[in-house]
Amino acid sequence: MASVGSEDGDVGFQIAPMVDVVFVLMLFFMASAGSQVAERELNMNLPGSKSPSGASTSAQIPPTPIMVDITADGRVSVNKQVYGSATDKDLTALREFFKSTIEQFDSKDPVILHPDSETRHERIMDVLNAAGVSGVKNLTFS
Repeated sequence: MASVGSEDGDVGFQIAPMVDVVFVLMLFFMASAGSQVAERELNMNLPGSKSPSGASTSAQIPPTPIMVDITADGRVSVNKQVYGSATDKDLTALREFFKSTIEQFDSKDPVILHPDSETRHERIMDVLNAAGVSGVKNLTFS
């Protein structure tokens, strides 16, 4: 008489390999879950919202740049309004504009000089002198 199950090749359901597969899958998912990047909160102040210190940010106005264009022939203009002709070396109108703007708004507003590539350096120095006498503190070139 033959033993049951050994000659037919049917050994039945093996549980040990299934448990091994489950443990390998658990290790894989645990390892991959630990490597995820945690999301972080971004601190952002929206207009009209409260800042982290509790003060309202709606009263704070961002600085507005003042664009000063200098043409090749020496005319100086701000917002397409001419404040100095080619012969006006002192640029009194530009000085008055700078002074009134600084008094009315904030002295931290940036002044951006945009000279033409053919502008004489002497004319750029005239504009820089007018800005310095008027109290401009934040000046740059574009």
